[in-house]
Amino acid sequence: MTALRVDVWSDIACPWCYVGKRRLEAALAKFPHEVLLTWHSFELDPTAPRQRAGNHVEYLATKYSLPPAQANMMIERMNRVGADEGIDFRFDRIRSGNTFDAHRLLHLAHEKGVQAVAKDRFMRGYFSEGVAIGDPDALVPLALDVGLAEADIRDVLATDRYAVDVRRDEHLAAELGITGVPFFVMAGRLGVSGAQAPDVLLGALERAREEVAAETPEGDACGPDGC
Repeated sequence: MTALRVDVWSDIACPWCYVGKRRLEAALAKFPHEVLLTWHSFELDPTAPRQRAGNHVEYLATKYSLPPAQANMMIERMNRVGADEGIDFRFDRIRSGNTFDAHRLLHLAHEKGVQAVAKDRFMRGYFSEGVAIGDPDALVPLALDVGLAEADIRDVLATDRYAVDVRRDEHLAAELGITGVPFFVMAGRLGVSGAQAPDVLLGALERAREEVAAETPEGDACGPDGC
């Protein structure tokens, strides 16, 4: 049987997407079959400026019309969830902004076979290290860290390379009815919404594989009793 296809739509500036990535990795560690994993682009705020002014508490309070104390409670909860997954969320350092260029670099990383590593590096840079995710110059060292060539990185950032690919991902998400991320699609047929527990994701992987196997006819083969 060929590798099981797993497609994930997520944004870099999305804490639940970071948690979902870790939980998917935990599920895959228990899934004894080959997987072809692709990370697809999804912008939670396509209109975001390259860098948004103010701190994350102010941003949450404004976005959700919350008092600062309640916004802080949201952050404290996310910190606890992240710690359980080995993620060091540092919302006091976050410099939010537009993620379009970062998504374009993730398409370059996919082409070079290092997409999952790049996705993790960008998320760690944004959520733990205070990297301004919308600043092209700030993206260069992150992309270099995962082995991408500087000439390729700068070519992407200086042109519209992979812009069509990002938009294609987003249009496909709209066609599939995806309005929130992370969103996982197993074998092109089974959708799982949100940062579900590893066991839930593992169950979805197993179910998708069983369904694909049931629909795959057996070909001619040789066995112990001959051909």
